[in-house]
Amino acid sequence: MSYEDVLDNVAKVVEGVGAAILVLGGIAMLALYVRRLFEHTPGAYTELRRNLGRVILLGLEILIIGDIIRTIAVDPTLENVAVLGLIVVIRILLSFSLEVEIDGAWPWNRWKTKGQADGG
Repeated sequence: MSYEDVLDNVAKVVEGVGAAILVLGGIAMLALYVRRLFEHTPGAYTELRRNLGRVILLGLEILIIGDIIRTIAVDPTLENVAVLGLIVVIRILLSFSLEVEIDGAWPWNRWKTKGQADGG
């Protein structure tokens, strides 16, 4: 087994872990939401959205790691690096939009909302 084969398998495992986080995390958050509904917990839907956003962010980060391993170590052609760059840009934009959904503010303005929540 060559070096490239080993790293290709590592990339597949990392991508599998990322996909499992998305699927299992999504199922777990939906189950928690249903439980909260039966308990009549206020803000259950908001909590679901926040938790699903966190699961998606974590899954995307792990998937990016798999893409980087595959592109850099296994098949470092100019075309693959360009595709990786595009994937990373799309995932960064998606991550920023999810951060806004979770926190209600852009990451660089988060201190303003925290100051207001603290009474400052």
